[in-house]
Amino acid sequence: MQPKIKPANPNFSSGPCSKRPGYDVSKLDLDTLGRSHRSSIGKAALERACVDTAALLGLPEGYRVGVVPASDTGAVEMALWSMLGARPVDVVFWESFGQGWLTDINKQLKLDNVTAIEGEYGLLPDLSKTNSDHDIVFTWNGTTSGVKVKNADWIADDRAGLTICDATSAVFAMELPWEKLDVVTFSWQKVLGGEGAHGMLILSPRAVERLESYTPAWPLPKIFRMTKGGKLIEGIFKGATINTPSMLAVADYLDALDWVKDMGGVAAAVAKSEANLAVLTQFVADNDWIDFLAQDPETCSNTSVCFTLKATPEQVKAMVKLLDQADAAYDIGAYRDAPAGLRIWCGATVEQADLEALLPWLSWAYGEVTA
Repeated sequence: MQPKIKPANPNFSSGPCSKRPGYDVSKLDLDTLGRSHRSSIGKAALERACVDTAALLGLPEGYRVGVVPASDTGAVEMALWSMLGARPVDVVFWESFGQGWLTDINKQLKLDNVTAIEGEYGLLPDLSKTNSDHDIVFTWNGTTSGVKVKNADWIADDRAGLTICDATSAVFAMELPWEKLDVVTFSWQKVLGGEGAHGMLILSPRAVERLESYTPAWPLPKIFRMTKGGKLIEGIFKGATINTPSMLAVADYLDALDWVKDMGGVAAAVAKSEANLAVLTQFVADNDWIDFLAQDPETCSNTSVCFTLKATPEQVKAMVKLLDQADAAYDIGAYRDAPAGLRIWCGATVEQADLEALLPWLSWAYGEVTA
């Protein structure tokens, strides 16, 4: 029987992610619209985005936060193009986006001393193979595989190289050991359900030292340049963005930051995401036709939760279509490069009640396509 109760919010996409509960675009502070981002009010809003991010995340003294172009991808590319080449590079990946960084490093930057440390979908690679004398590029959470790193014990405190971490689906949902991370990137459209096109770049003092002491052999596009005269352009991290941002998107991000603060901060957001994962974990335990793509429970993502099904790829596609047509779940098909299956976002902007309402629909749809 088709279930009668639907999720109040059927948006389970892994990016852009669901807006926060109670979101109302008409309630945003839009005083900056129509004003220059260089005006006092525009710059203040952008600076607040940096300052409030640092405060909520509890960043160590000396870490800088900047708003940069082109979402998380732009933030990662800025780091790769500006900092790599000084040392050998280890690229750790186990899904599509991490593999994409390897491709850019090999085919665009064309670095010679690059080691690829690869894991299959569903599994982490052997992180002990990384070298602390090398720069290390990795994702904290594999958005397309639903596999995250367990911890940062494999990163040396006395490392000589930099750690460059794509954390776009981990920030505000997973505890991050900031002292182990030198460059961290994320986008508003992921865990906080913000709008796209803007990235966030977090730099440790060690990363700043690299920028000020090393000049890449290749030319840097204007939107990647973070130094002038051998010194960091501090304005980037105080609200003076490299290019013109959407002030509407900035207002939306500030609204999301206020929501995190009001709910109790990052710890509360992490706890909510983990409680959401627990709902799905129980469902997997109760049904033998669905399982996590992550083979080690300790590495199972609590944001982009990926599943394999006892079904053909065609049946999975039919199931996703059925759920969409029933307005029970939108955009939950696996990423195009990942194994056939489902991917359900359960970060803090998703309500537990909506996940609970979704589960009977998953069972119904599976029964329909496999009957």
